Amino acid sequence: MATQVTVTAQRDSTFLQVAIALQTLTIFLQAVSAGLLLTSSYGEVLHSVGARVMYGASMLYLLAAVLAWKPGGGSPRPVWHATGFLVLASVQVVLGIAHVPSLHLPLGVMMFGLSVLALARRR
Repeated sequence: MATQVTVTAQRDSTFLQVAIALQTLTIFLQAVSAGLLLTSSYGEVLHSVGARVMYGASMLYLLAAVLAWKPGGGSPRPVWHATGFLVLASVQVVLGIAHVPSLHLPLGVMMFGLSVLALARRR
């Protein structure tokens, strides 16, 4: 029984690491597509699609955090971190739609840094 719980906890922890890595990658790709937005005709489409993918990655991170926390009864801290990222992603989308680059760009940089930090903490 204890072995089953350990295997499940390891699987959930791996899923959480993959979800954070995916979120980090999608935020980085948003920075790349933002550069393309300024220099090419297809940059706007890539950035728009990337925003949806990044938002989905943030939701996946929250799901992974809940799955890693709930069965093992561990600390809810990753759930709060993931919830914070989802809130930041929501603000980021609103700022992007409203065309407020003075807040949208620094928030994106901050999100990338926080996501890298979350990824490093999970390793």
